[in-house]
Amino acid sequence: MLVLGVSLGSSAIYAVLSIVRKLTAQVPLSAQTTTMNEAVTPDRPWLDLAYQLVGVGFGVVPALLAVYLLTRDDVSAARRIGADLRRPVSDLARGALLAAVIGIPGLALYFAARAMGLNTTIAAAGLEHVWWAIPVLVLAAAQNAILEEVVMIGYLFTRWSQAGWSWIAIVLTSAVIRGTYHLYQGFGGFVGNLAMGLIVALGYRRWGRVGPLVVAHTILDVVAFVGYTLLADRVGWL
Repeated sequence: MLVLGVSLGSSAIYAVLSIVRKLTAQVPLSAQTTTMNEAVTPDRPWLDLAYQLVGVGFGVVPALLAVYLLTRDDVSAARRIGADLRRPVSDLARGALLAAVIGIPGLALYFAARAMGLNTTIAAAGLEHVWWAIPVLVLAAAQNAILEEVVMIGYLFTRWSQAGWSWIAIVLTSAVIRGTYHLYQGFGGFVGNLAMGLIVALGYRRWGRVGPLVVAHTILDVVAFVGYTLLADRVGWL
């Protein structure tokens, strides 16, 4: 509870408040836009870069805390949950496969939810046209992936298993929390990320490693963030 309280659990609570605010606004949910990776000081790019890098740095701290709390004198926590670099080739291959399995249906779900008025329009990147935008977005994608997969899968699955939870209870609870902290996007974001939580949990159960999950999540977010940055001004449906 404490690890969630300083990371994705608090994000889930804020996301619930966000969806309530959007549902009670004068504008329909489907007419609202949710902007991610926003500029903080767009008129001072050098300071904005500092803000972005600090945000990425602090964003991975809960994942590092989780690994630290799992560490025992005789066993490396990163190795226990598969967050190390022992199997780079298989992690990359499995991660790419997971990204395809999750990403293509996820994109279809997003458009369907938006068409039904159940989701906001997602502006995946709100940075100004600066030279460092794409590198920072790639770092932000990696930070999201490390935080979510290490905490939601590697850490919590270990702790809940030690507490005697059944595998089904662990998977469902983790997936619901993952979906909840994406509610700020709308109900499509909730359903899509709940489904993602179920899929990555099955991957972790099969492989015993968060490495492929981090790879898959990074690929998905890089495609979303960088793709939006490159195509938003050229493609009307974005």
